[in-house]
Amino acid sequence: MNFIIAETQKAIFELYKEEVAESVINIQETRKEFEGQATIVVFPVTKISKKSPEQTATEIGEYLVDNVTDITKFNVVKGFLNLSIAESYFLKQFNEEILSPDFGVYAPNGKKVMVEYSSPNTNKPLHLGHVRNNLLGYSVSELLKAYGYDVVKVNLVNDRGIHICKSMLAWQKWGNGETPESTGLKGDHLVGKYYVIFDKEYKKEIDALKAEGQTEEEAKKNAPLIKEAQQMLLKWEQGDEEVVSLWKTMNEWVYAGFNVTYKNLGVDFDKFYYESNTYLLGKGTVDEGLAKGVFFKKEDGSVWIDLTADGLDQKLVLRADGTSVYITQDLGTAEMKHDDFNMDESIYVVGNEQDYHFKVLFLILEKLGKSWAKGLYHLSYGMVDLPNGKMKSREGTVVDADELIESMVSTAREKTEELGKTNDFSEADKEELYKNIGLGALKYFLLKVEPKKRLLFNPAESIDFQGNTGPFIQYTHARIKSLLSKSEYKFGVGSLEFGGISEVELEMILQLAKYPAEIAIAAKAYSPASLANYLYELAKLFNKFYHEVPPIVKTEEGEVKQFRLNLSKKTADIIHAGMLILGITSPERM
Repeated sequence: MNFIIAETQKAIFELYKEEVAESVINIQETRKEFEGQATIVVFPVTKISKKSPEQTATEIGEYLVDNVTDITKFNVVKGFLNLSIAESYFLKQFNEEILSPDFGVYAPNGKKVMVEYSSPNTNKPLHLGHVRNNLLGYSVSELLKAYGYDVVKVNLVNDRGIHICKSMLAWQKWGNGETPESTGLKGDHLVGKYYVIFDKEYKKEIDALKAEGQTEEEAKKNAPLIKEAQQMLLKWEQGDEEVVSLWKTMNEWVYAGFNVTYKNLGVDFDKFYYESNTYLLGKGTVDEGLAKGVFFKKEDGSVWIDLTADGLDQKLVLRADGTSVYITQDLGTAEMKHDDFNMDESIYVVGNEQDYHFKVLFLILEKLGKSWAKGLYHLSYGMVDLPNGKMKSREGTVVDADELIESMVSTAREKTEELGKTNDFSEADKEELYKNIGLGALKYFLLKVEPKKRLLFNPAESIDFQGNTGPFIQYTHARIKSLLSKSEYKFGVGSLEFGGISEVELEMILQLAKYPAEIAIAAKAYSPASLANYLYELAKLFNKFYHEVPPIVKTEEGEVKQFRLNLSKKTADIIHAGMLILGITSPERM
């Protein structure tokens, strides 16, 4: 309804002889309890009119009704001018804009954005926290693509360090040559099993040393296992053939396991970076920082940056022995990624426990004069909790992703079979449907909440076919597809002449018309949550429409039937497209 802005500018000029900028005209959707579809907030105009808000609103309303064909009525509530728009305007908008195949499709904007997500450690399987990370990273990528960006999805794998050596050492000592093939375990679960074994044996050694009189800290440092793991890491860094060979073998097991999980989650990547290739990066950046006077060297030879003037603290960027810390690697990796892709923006999808780290990282890069540092963004997200006792974990400490996926599909199977609507499905179609419903429930539940918020994931609640859930929206899509099939739907643009569209049909047009703006809002906020909730409101409104209008299948042929079928078809199209952005499949039948 952008025409209202231009017409209101004209009204203000005619009434008060002053030109105003578009930004002065604040238009909102009319609240449900008042008549109208568009509301102008007139308070800013009173400075020009020199009249009360009510009088100003009345004068503008009278001018618009007298001079603009598509504005039929107005009412004033304090400083708010509510406008009623002609039915023919909405029919024209529906036929000419909303029904267009390009509706909600943004042209390429010429900008490139990198989204880095997942970032797993290769010593254990992916868990529930990783699931939120992966779904958020994938969905934000798809959202930015839909908004016109060229998107690069990357995964920085943490494949080196003491934690990796712990799994390797435990396998060497207690593995008896076990492989994924010999055990039937996914590779990441097998390696994770030995990480847990290391931890148990290490604790036994600590307890034994404490019994001999050592403190907790001394015992942790002196336990033979941790010393062996540290020695193994040193050998890896020196390129010891035997250690490197074992490291490669066990990492390959993990990658094969991760790939199965990624495929089941429906996420993908354009490029993988590995910390084993990047951990030495950043030392050149430290030299550059010293030369520019951004960093300083302490007496022991360690290199620091003082960020106290920026409200932060002093930060170590290189140890006295010349070895890197995490921030050093991240400085170098950020530069390498930019050199590889020359992107305009780079988004790091990482949990909120790293908020401070990213503040420091981005600030250092800015102080080093990296022009691209302004385009860096930390998409911080909260933890995911489960109701106690809902789900046990293979590892004993966290809920692993594979178990969660299996459980969701299993719950979808039980709930769907209770409804008894899949009796005529083939077994293959049933399994595909259960997977789509189970994963749709999981994804929607995790994505409908703003990323920054911590959330409680309730598997049973997520898979309900009523309420703000993925399965409810999927079921609405399937219901529309069934309706279109029974009506033998064929596309055709109806006439603008017929009158009498109902209130719920007008609501439907208004809701559908918001779709492009919802893409923009969600993309700018890097948050799929608003899009997810928009799709729920659309599905809920369609169900209201479905129950309030006479049965469409039985409606007489003609303009009204075509209009209602078009309304239904466009709703299904937008649900399908919007859910795909969330990584969710909308089944044709359920």
